[in-house]
Amino acid sequence: MKTELQKCLDGEIFNTSDEEIQKIIHNARRLTKNYNSTISTDSLNRNKILTELFGNIGNNVNVDTPFYCDYGRHISVGNNVIIHINCTFVDCNKIEIGNNVLIASNVQIYTATHSTDVNERLVDKWDSDSGLPYFRTFSLPIKIEDNVWIGGGVIILPGVSIGENSVIGAGSVVTKSIPANSVAVGNPCKVIRKIDNY
Repeated sequence: MKTELQKCLDGEIFNTSDEEIQKIIHNARRLTKNYNSTISTDSLNRNKILTELFGNIGNNVNVDTPFYCDYGRHISVGNNVIIHINCTFVDCNKIEIGNNVLIASNVQIYTATHSTDVNERLVDKWDSDSGLPYFRTFSLPIKIEDNVWIGGGVIILPGVSIGENSVIGAGSVVTKSIPANSVAVGNPCKVIRKIDNY
């Protein structure tokens, strides 16, 4: 039988109140609180906290504060990455960030989602003593490939991939995957031109 965490990573409906999941979340809250309390010049301590928080972290990674995430351990970051001020990563599922990625301020990355059908989203005759949430949640992974630039205030929704070398314009809401070598903007985010990198 699958654990709730396995269901979560497999894109199935899972119990967000599960004890194992809550333990992971509370650990991430502790670590992000500690991280956000550090001074920007304390690179040794900041790197130590991020190494404990993230599933994987490369070299030359700068995560500015404040930074918020849900699980932490499902975030994988490559080399030469900047994550600027006030970013939020809801990493119920995997968030993979490649090498040479620039993520501007106020970017939000969400892997968690719910059905648009109210009968699927909410639990009928929910009982507060059940130990279950009154809503149903599932999550889908997000991948940001090498050399991508994510503009300020961008929101990336569950299941999206952003192809290498692409640029996402500030304020965009990325609802569908964006191919490599593209400039994409808007809500919903759409490719407006290709980039010639040759």
